[in-house]
Amino acid sequence: MGTRLQGKRAVITQAATFMGPALVAAFRNEGATVISDEGDLRGPDDAALLIAKAGRVDILVINLAAENPRKSLTEIDDTTFDGLFQAMVAPLHRLVRAVLPQMLERQAGKIVIMGSASPLRGQPKAASYAAARGAQLAYMRSAAVEVAGHNIQINAIAQNFVDNPVYFPKSYQETPTFKDRLKQVPAGRLGTPEEDANLAVFLASDDCNFILGQAIPFAGGWV
Repeated sequence: MGTRLQGKRAVITQAATFMGPALVAAFRNEGATVISDEGDLRGPDDAALLIAKAGRVDILVINLAAENPRKSLTEIDDTTFDGLFQAMVAPLHRLVRAVLPQMLERQAGKIVIMGSASPLRGQPKAASYAAARGAQLAYMRSAAVEVAGHNIQINAIAQNFVDNPVYFPKSYQETPTFKDRLKQVPAGRLGTPEEDANLAVFLASDDCNFILGQAIPFAGGWV
């Protein structure tokens, strides 16, 4: 057990999927009181209701995931494109908008976004997914600069090739396609959920008060 987050209250979204389980375990292991939410937060009022129900929020971990449709440019219809933004971008802003008033009042807070490295490196059949993930990172950078003077730090983990059930389920890891993709990763392996969650803990802790507006690549050298 650690103490880096002792006395802190942390909200973690989509706690049952993507990086959620590892984040919940890591944050609790460092002493945080974790409010875990398992909804997808697509409803226009979902984020505000979650923050209101949570009460005091010292740390907000925005863990949002949606399936990468892997469609070519001519196959991406408006429903697919807009759906990714509704799943991963609109809830991001709504969560930040809902939690900021109390953080501004206390002049303290941490927001960590579990993002993607996809917008940092071009890939075929990934334009719609990368666009939504890229929007997350662009939003984060501007938001972080806006609140930096209030002792609020916002950062993102730009990850890829991290073991998780959404993008790298065990069944996929056994396929020739996955094994061929893994050759692109200098580290030669998937990152573990625990490694990823430990980086999130650092960004959410008082050990990290001078890093803000950063999309930190966590992809084994892929970017």
